[in-house]
Amino acid sequence: MKNKLIGLCPICGKKLIASELTCTDCDTKIQGEFSLSKFDYLTTAQQEFALVFLKNAGNIKSIEKELNISYPTVKKTLDELIVALGFKTISILPEDKWAKEDILRALRAKEITFDEAERMLKECGE
Repeated sequence: MKNKLIGLCPICGKKLIASELTCTDCDTKIQGEFSLSKFDYLTTAQQEFALVFLKNAGNIKSIEKELNISYPTVKKTLDELIVALGFKTISILPEDKWAKEDILRALRAKEITFDEAERMLKECGE
């Protein structure tokens, strides 16, 4: 049975390395220290979101529909993914500000916290 490769230690949470590679055809084994990609260290949910994001070519409306989540949730999840991959998030551009109704809908659906909703309402001048 093949298991999914995990990137973080289930005990201490530190990054894991691969120490053996095996050919399933001829049973050749190669031992050493092999690094994993940034994507191997993402959670399953982050990996799935990244795939949906790529599949939809970054079109947020399509991502909203496919995952049945609000615009603020897509943006929040994307920001978390960017940080998890080791990059800095970019500042929200004025055209990316959320509508008050979207923020309140996301808050009611418990997709964002009260503090996040408050910050977002301040950003959009509400």
